[in-house]
Amino acid sequence: MKLESLPKTKELKNVKRVGRGPGSGIGKTSGHGENGQKSRSGASINAWFQGGQSPLYRRLPKRGFNNAQFETKYAVINLNDLDQFFKDGDMVTPEILKEKGIIKKQLAGVKVLATGKLTKKLTVKAHRFSSAAVTKIEESGGKTEVI
Repeated sequence: MKLESLPKTKELKNVKRVGRGPGSGIGKTSGHGENGQKSRSGASINAWFQGGQSPLYRRLPKRGFNNAQFETKYAVINLNDLDQFFKDGDMVTPEILKEKGIIKKQLAGVKVLATGKLTKKLTVKAHRFSSAAVTKIEESGGKTEVI
């Protein structure tokens, strides 16, 4: 194998010098073609743009059914929030949570999740509980009530 027969690496390849006359093969228009928006400098055009024509994703009919509008959304509260905002022996209800500004909207109800530790003995009334949250609340000596 000879040195000149080795494949050229990226560093050894010549840089493509555009716009250096007709003899170079990429002079004048520098490989951008004759006319149009993409031949101009600074042209940015989306890949899905179809030149003012109504795009394909708008021409095709919408198909199928989506249940997202009927989804029941719950205001979520974690155990570390309850531990931070309430004292030992307090009662926790959705109304009290809203008064204190811990939750902004009740939505379809309040769901208690088990993120964090609960060190206080609380009575928690909510619409839903995760199973881990129930065990953590009962371990700390508190009670859970489903509304």
